[in-house]
Amino acid sequence: MSKILDFEIMPMGEYAEKAYLDYSMYVVLDRALPFVGDGLKPVQRRIVYAMSELGLSAKSKHKKSARTIGDVIGKYHPHGDSASYEAMVLMAQPFSYRYPLVDGQGNFGSPDDPKSFAAMRYTESRLTAYSKSMLQEVPHGTVDWQPNFDGTLQEPVFLPARLPNILLNGGSGIAVGMATDIPPHNLREVSAALFQLLDHPDSTIEDLCQHVQGPDFPTDAEIITPREEIIDIYTNGTGSIRMRCVHKREDKNIVITALPHQASPAKIMDQIAAQIQAKKLPMIEDLRDESDHENPFRLVIIPRSNRIDYEGLMSHLYATTDLEKTFRVNLNMIGLDKRPQVKDLKRILQEWLIFRTETVRRRLQFRLDKVEARLHILEGLLIAYLDLDEVIRIIREEENPKETLIATFRLTDIQAEAILETKLRNLARLEEMKIRTEQMELMAERDELAGTLKSRARLKKLIKTEIMEDTELYGDERRSMIVNREAAKVFDETSIVPNEPNTIVLSKAGWVRAAKGHDIDVTNLSYKAGDEYAHHARGRSNLNAVFLSNDGRSFSLLSNTLPSARGQGEPLTAKFKLPEESYFVATVCEQPNSVLLLASSAGYGFVTEAENLYSKVKAGKHIISVPKGFTALPPKVIKDVSSDYIVCAGSAGHLLAFPVHELPQLAKGKGNKMINIPPKLLNSGEEYMVDMLVISEDDSFLVWSGARYIRIKWKDLQNFLGNRAKRGNLLPKGFRNIDKLEKE
Repeated sequence: MSKILDFEIMPMGEYAEKAYLDYSMYVVLDRALPFVGDGLKPVQRRIVYAMSELGLSAKSKHKKSARTIGDVIGKYHPHGDSASYEAMVLMAQPFSYRYPLVDGQGNFGSPDDPKSFAAMRYTESRLTAYSKSMLQEVPHGTVDWQPNFDGTLQEPVFLPARLPNILLNGGSGIAVGMATDIPPHNLREVSAALFQLLDHPDSTIEDLCQHVQGPDFPTDAEIITPREEIIDIYTNGTGSIRMRCVHKREDKNIVITALPHQASPAKIMDQIAAQIQAKKLPMIEDLRDESDHENPFRLVIIPRSNRIDYEGLMSHLYATTDLEKTFRVNLNMIGLDKRPQVKDLKRILQEWLIFRTETVRRRLQFRLDKVEARLHILEGLLIAYLDLDEVIRIIREEENPKETLIATFRLTDIQAEAILETKLRNLARLEEMKIRTEQMELMAERDELAGTLKSRARLKKLIKTEIMEDTELYGDERRSMIVNREAAKVFDETSIVPNEPNTIVLSKAGWVRAAKGHDIDVTNLSYKAGDEYAHHARGRSNLNAVFLSNDGRSFSLLSNTLPSARGQGEPLTAKFKLPEESYFVATVCEQPNSVLLLASSAGYGFVTEAENLYSKVKAGKHIISVPKGFTALPPKVIKDVSSDYIVCAGSAGHLLAFPVHELPQLAKGKGNKMINIPPKLLNSGEEYMVDMLVISEDDSFLVWSGARYIRIKWKDLQNFLGNRAKRGNLLPKGFRNIDKLEKE
């Protein structure tokens, strides 16, 4: 006899696909996305309902949060207690929710660290007054009910929200393949948009945005997103909102009083302090946190002087810290059709009005049914009062008084039961008058309810009235003001450091240091054993220091980042990646638009601007092509391209002077020939260009040969004037072994 199998055989791929799709739909519908009607996720809905069942209204005493969470996970939400507690804490944080649903007592976290709340055994909680708008219509037949997870209790499928909580408090969540980020909004603005849509159903999103100016976060920081972008967000259902802190001037100090939503004060202080430590904010002297009970957030920035650019400083901080933050907007939610969808503003308000209209209709019908049921009973009681003696006789003498009453007075079963349950004290004539009064009132109420249910206009008016009443009760002024601001800009590094004179000293081994001032005797500085002075440049602390290698590569650093000259400096190889067998020959520190003369010992050169030598990479920038066997020469500053002259000195004692404008202006390259050295002598290395100078007609310079020098003034230079690429004339005997040229 064959054994009957009690399981199904199916391909693994098909099983995995079905299981994952089931899981995905569970996460989307039952965990991550809020419902458009009440704006809550299942765990939030269950927490609020469980607290109402515990009697934790806004007027009750607080109870331990552990009691609430115990009821939530034991009756409705069979998941982790920590996750449920965290969801409850979030609804109690005034810096997370625009209109909190839970009133917490104890440590419920802080803006600095929202998850620093105390354990649920320490905190206490109850519902807020606003949560009444979510719960007060639950007993009035307005919601559908479903069994809880073990089928022992009933829980509401949704809460009958009297206000569009989906927009008022928003929400965020990550599902499978989708996410939601709905920002909070101001109740008064959303109510005004609802009235606009009720009165004019064909209103456009632009019309609605006349009332809904934008999100309204639970912070006083500013929203700086342009209005056009905000309208696009409400049209497409996606986008981003940018927020910026609020600050003011107190004397010379900058006081920040409000931060963007979810910005951490401690993190911002760390971000600013890190820049101060890295010398990127030298204009800031100190940073203080003066927050207290009266001032929940007060960050004081103390500048070094009152001459700094305050707006420029704040713009830099906006761009580099969380003083300005961007928030993603994704209006994804579960619609009335029970499907997730990204909706525009009009669709959200339309669906909520449909939800609210149906809720009000169910509430009115529920009340109408109760009124009619009561009227039915009152009608039977009045029939009984017309012949009380017969009623009493039937009750006293008949074996089956209920059937006899029904047959005698043509009553229904319900009416007969009500008569039999009437107490003797209620048989007085005064009670008959009360019943007739109650009947008149209930008949008037019945007519009112039936008329409202039959009239769309009256139903709409009722909905508007209730929204208006709740808006007056819970509404407040906008907190996040929407303003137009310029885009944040990061400081140019050269503009945020003090503009002080300095001298940059380079040693032959490639060690560098910077000394304050221009009166430094670079020859008397101490150097490491075996090292000596190579070159120096006088510049400013807010300029880039450029270092030129023998193979024509340029490297740059902000000069205020260089080590102090009080020590022996640091090796440039620790900051740059220099090819093997290469070394540094010179340094320059000039304004970016300064004009420089670049040349190699092969006798070629060109004119360029200093900023062309700047490099952001460790490997440097190949600025001048240097033939093999030759080296780049220290750059020279050109003050006037139209009138200055270049003096070139050949190793054989030739000197040539020609106008600067004869050389081309290039960004990089080999350049043009400056002085003519016979190719045979040049290629063999027997002759090369030793040095060069840039002079004007008022200058004189020295030609050094060993310990001797000869001074050449402008009138003496006439003997060496010529065109570019000429051989030049020989210096007097005894000075033809040239070491260097030096301007006086």
